[in-house]
Amino acid sequence: MKQEDEIDNNSRRGFIKTAAVVTVAAAACGSLNCSCSSKKAPAAEKVRLLSPDGEIVEIDSAYLNHQENMAVLSQHDQRVGIPGKKFVMVVDLARCKNARKCVSACQKHHYRPEDTEWLTVKLMKDSDNSAPYWFPKQCFHCDNPPCVKVCPVDATFKRQDGLVLIDNERCIGCKFCMAACPYSTRVFNWAEPEMPFEIKGLAYNAETGVPAKVGTVEKCDFCPDRSREGLLPPCVEACPNGVFYFGDENEDTVTNGDETIGFKQLIKDRAAYRFLEELGTKPRVYYLPPKDRQFPVERGYENLPDKLKARFKDIIEEEKKRP
Repeated sequence: MKQEDEIDNNSRRGFIKTAAVVTVAAAACGSLNCSCSSKKAPAAEKVRLLSPDGEIVEIDSAYLNHQENMAVLSQHDQRVGIPGKKFVMVVDLARCKNARKCVSACQKHHYRPEDTEWLTVKLMKDSDNSAPYWFPKQCFHCDNPPCVKVCPVDATFKRQDGLVLIDNERCIGCKFCMAACPYSTRVFNWAEPEMPFEIKGLAYNAETGVPAKVGTVEKCDFCPDRSREGLLPPCVEACPNGVFYFGDENEDTVTNGDETIGFKQLIKDRAAYRFLEELGTKPRVYYLPPKDRQFPVERGYENLPDKLKARFKDIIEEEKKRP
């Protein structure tokens, strides 16, 4: 523990010496700890950070003082969360066209195989006479999470910053949490996960979910390791249409990387709702209804590989038959 504290302190001291704007941005998202999946970028590359005032600022990536593959974080910090934060996500269904950039970015960041999706895109249809729409679905990080209540070993836990995470060092693979989750957002590692050798050698971190272990459960984690660096989750950054807004409810600010908006005003003006809210789970993901959609639903279907088309074929074929 003393060695971890010393490494962590050295990282923090090095960070304090960086540019002032980085200090301000990092302060908005908690202390700096390097993501185990981050790569040191060239000095000329710019990265976007969220400031305490809710503004997106661009800085030279060299000022981030990255130390590749360093994810030193105490068990206490992993389980308590980032002080003062209450993370929240808003999904604009009118903008989604099933580009699937969010899915691939999530899988790449967490070293997940193609057939294991923490973030999935569903094709929803609310009634026989309504039109279908694309519906991104990830863990909802509920404030009243059934998965936490049924875990017999405290592997699934709720943090003060709103996130529900899994400690795979504790997980015994009983799948009680999978059965309790009404949203079916968890996956099980049936086989030994394939990941780079250098990642396998890392100490497990519940904030990153890596290295993954066979016989354990995993899911979307809202990428708190990125938040500690002042960065947005990969799904938010990768979406070409600004579907995902991510931020801090305590600061009343969310951003999709291009625009920053007041959280409370956004969900009020756009009549946001929470999926299956009637279950009493109190999800931390809000949806903006698919009103005045920017893309026809067929655009998200036509260019899919046949394997993925099979997921949505029934609804699409039914829609084609409508007059």
